[in-house]
Amino acid sequence: MEPRRTVVKDLGSNSFRMVVYEWVPGEWWRRADELNETVRIGQGLDATGSLSDDGIERGLRAVELFDHARRAFGIEAADTITVATSAIRDARNGPEFVALAEALGSPEVRVLSTAEEARYGMLAAVNSTALTDGWTLDIGGGSLQLCQVEARDSVSCGSWPLGAVRMTEHFLSPDRDEPARPEDIKALSRHAVEALQEAGIADIGGSMVAVGGAIRNLAAAARNEDGLPSIGVQGYLLTADRLDALITRIAELPPSKRGQIAGIKTGRGEIVLAAAVVVRAVLTVTGMEAVEVTESGLREGLFFERYLAPADPPLFPDVRGASVRNLAYQHRVDLTHSDRVSELALGMYDSLRDTDVKSGKGRMRELLWAAAVLHDVGKTVDYDDHHLHSKYLILGAGLPGYTPRELALIALIARYHRKGNPEPNGLGSLLVDGDRERLRRAATLLRIAEFLERGRDGSVKSAVLVPTDGGVRLDLEVDGNPTLAKWGAEQQAGLFAEAFGRPLTVS
Repeated sequence: MEPRRTVVKDLGSNSFRMVVYEWVPGEWWRRADELNETVRIGQGLDATGSLSDDGIERGLRAVELFDHARRAFGIEAADTITVATSAIRDARNGPEFVALAEALGSPEVRVLSTAEEARYGMLAAVNSTALTDGWTLDIGGGSLQLCQVEARDSVSCGSWPLGAVRMTEHFLSPDRDEPARPEDIKALSRHAVEALQEAGIADIGGSMVAVGGAIRNLAAAARNEDGLPSIGVQGYLLTADRLDALITRIAELPPSKRGQIAGIKTGRGEIVLAAAVVVRAVLTVTGMEAVEVTESGLREGLFFERYLAPADPPLFPDVRGASVRNLAYQHRVDLTHSDRVSELALGMYDSLRDTDVKSGKGRMRELLWAAAVLHDVGKTVDYDDHHLHSKYLILGAGLPGYTPRELALIALIARYHRKGNPEPNGLGSLLVDGDRERLRRAATLLRIAEFLERGRDGSVKSAVLVPTDGGVRLDLEVDGNPTLAKWGAEQQAGLFAEAFGRPLTVS
């Protein structure tokens, strides 16, 4: 089926963004292109109550650019969603700007209410993480949105004029290119805490997920300072202590130098400190010790409403499973083969669960499943070295719903499904104690399963590992000649012995 294309234009207080999504209903979606302009249309809004002439001019240039791009891409106006948020919503002359934008040929501009803006951020967060109960946070240039989440849906949402552009202008003297004064940071923090407490925001337990460009920049800076691999910030857990250290470091630099911090974009250098202080205030009021970061945002929330229609609410039933299948469908994985490999690998894993031969703990079963489904995804690049291609495609995709550690393990298990001695290969800093052993065992089971299904004919119906005196026996149920399957499994006997500490025999 030919993919559909949808454009989402987000006219924010700090940045205007245009994202092109490609998608096939019920199968897969992806971001295909993106344009971004820092327009600061909300600059000076609180002082005058109106959008400035310069801000309007910058905004209209971006709108015109986006519409030219949409037409060049051959995407119809009917396939375009254009929304405006805090600054345009709050400005007295916001309707005038909307009329000018639409006169330039832009499809209808929908000015989101505070409740709508908060809800679309919530949809992005819940559809890209494992969040069930707690909070979603979306900080933009003009406003901060919080939604209380129960059972993966919002029960209440609120919006406060605590956006990064606004708070920078109010508290951090943007006209001075010098380090921030501690008393100004304290005043901003106190203001944000009081505003949230007055609204009744409190500790409700659960966890918190944040969306928005500022939080992604902060997470990238923290990740880089932690010396972690550069595989995106999806699922990164930004702790309160880590955020405190970032605030201190950013405050010590003048705005013009903050973009020199790896992970902080130059266009956000002036406002990122205010964003960090406001997010820290949210953690204080809600009693959270950390916030999980997602690379999805308002635009994805809007897109998911269309992609998942007619579901109400538009939520993936299983985020983790959906992200694995999404990547497999995108790259035309042979799912018949992958599902057979998965069944065989999980069958062996399960057969060892209640024995003294341990195959793994916790969520390793699910990680093994994900790696089995995606082990051949690298063939979309080339058959040669496709196990290596699988690794970097998995890492690049990010697999929403999984933590960076889990993503690394999935990628590594898939990487070793053909050959090689399973090792972390530059991802060791993401792993925890015991993960190297878990990696070796899961990769071994996947490789045996792959060789059992080498003929791609489904002849091996089941594979069970049975501990024996001093060893492990692999019992196969085969429909037809077992020669190829047995040969494949026997080739991995040495790897099995290294991973599990016992010799393997095949029957």
